[in-house]
Amino acid sequence: MLKHLYDTDCVTWSPQGKLFQVEYAMEAVKQGSICLGLKSSENVVLCSLKRQPSELAGYQEKQFKIDDHMAIAIAGLTADARVLCKYMRTECLEYKYTYESHHPVGRLVFKVAEKSQHKTQSGAKRPYGVGLLVAGIDPNGVHLFETCPSGNYYEYKCQAIGSRSQAARTYFESWFHLFEKSTLEQLILHGLSAIKKAIMEDEELNEKNVEVGILGKNQKFAHLNAQELKDYIAKLEGFNPNSQIQQE
Repeated sequence: MLKHLYDTDCVTWSPQGKLFQVEYAMEAVKQGSICLGLKSSENVVLCSLKRQPSELAGYQEKQFKIDDHMAIAIAGLTADARVLCKYMRTECLEYKYTYESHHPVGRLVFKVAEKSQHKTQSGAKRPYGVGLLVAGIDPNGVHLFETCPSGNYYEYKCQAIGSRSQAARTYFESWFHLFEKSTLEQLILHGLSAIKKAIMEDEELNEKNVEVGILGKNQKFAHLNAQELKDYIAKLEGFNPNSQIQQE
């Protein structure tokens, strides 16, 4: 049967049991530039590869602070991400005014997933074309969540989304068992190493095209500045995860 008969809206099921508009939205996430996150028992790190629309333009922002204890990295449509970012910030503010404490991370991720899922139930709407990696810390511990345009969400020890993210996930599969006891510096180096695995051969990491955000139990969310990024990228040449195993 012809596919175009079933992809004109997101409420028509195909004979194969698929909602093509939702799948197209998830494809938009896969085509966005890569972002990844990884966590230890004390810290969580977000790394993103930034792109320029042209040589005359600046680099697009890939990470957004939600609150002191929470931030997101995005892959997909930046305009859709700004809508969800504003929603999450508003929810955090309302929760803080009402309860005088930070919004629980898992509960806010659930609200975002519900909001995304509602977009898949109306023919007059379209799904959000963006995936989020949500890093946060609350009394329950350190968290890293992924949300999808379909309304699904998952918690991870480490995850990468976006273009060529499979190479980064392969790196994570080899070394994720070290992350739990890693220091913040080691987490950052692991994140940059994974990003480096995912970029094109003719590309180079530099302080302009990569973005790193850090969050810890004793550290509010912050971005590394250009000099710090330059120093960490220089350390990649001598970084060997095997040495971490020997230290343990």
